[in-house]
Amino acid sequence: MPLQALFFDAAGTLIRPAEPVGATYAQVARRHGLTVDPAALMQAFRTAWKETAPPLHPEGRSSEDDDRGWWRTLVGLVFSRVLGASVEEAALEDLFSELYLYYARPQAWSVFEDVVPALTDLARDHRLLVLSNFDRRLRSILAGHDLLRWFEEVIISSEVGAAKPHARMFQAALAAIGCQPHEALHIGDDATCDLTGAQNCGIHAYHVRRPESGLADLVQKVRSGAYSGLRSAKM
Repeated sequence: MPLQALFFDAAGTLIRPAEPVGATYAQVARRHGLTVDPAALMQAFRTAWKETAPPLHPEGRSSEDDDRGWWRTLVGLVFSRVLGASVEEAALEDLFSELYLYYARPQAWSVFEDVVPALTDLARDHRLLVLSNFDRRLRSILAGHDLLRWFEEVIISSEVGAAKPHARMFQAALAAIGCQPHEALHIGDDATCDLTGAQNCGIHAYHVRRPESGLADLVQKVRSGAYSGLRSAKM
């Protein structure tokens, strides 16, 4: 049966930070009296991201603070790793608030070059959704880059109350679009969150690994019907 719907991850698949996260964190930290090496911050961010469990709320409940508290904890962990000590609470709140607002701006993000051509092609005969471990800031970011026009829905983890690879995220996307798992293909850059999460729900998955496999390659595979061989869904 041909594909009916395509689910796209956001950060790392459609968009990416306009500059390295470590550089941004270091610039903001300097304005708050902290001198920190950008490379060390980048490494600390990667480590903290891998080690911090994603937000998970009781079924049927969304995040009361749009997962802002989770992000604050993550940022605090990043700086404590690099500095060797925790940042004082009031100072951390000021530092975090600036970072949080910065990453709400469309200008803080750039769109991968293959995104617009791929969405233009695939939207002709497929229903497209965004399925992202993000919060409500994502909608204004995508709108600022004129990307919302291709998507019927934007499903975000802070509203679902669970993050990929949790099945609740993929079930929310299927319910929103009204299709069966085998009629959908999920596209993302994270092997665990995107590929394994989708496959465990019976959804086909495509791994974005630029430059080896970007969205131009995805379009070719969808058009040729070769998507069923892309890390085939577990049934």
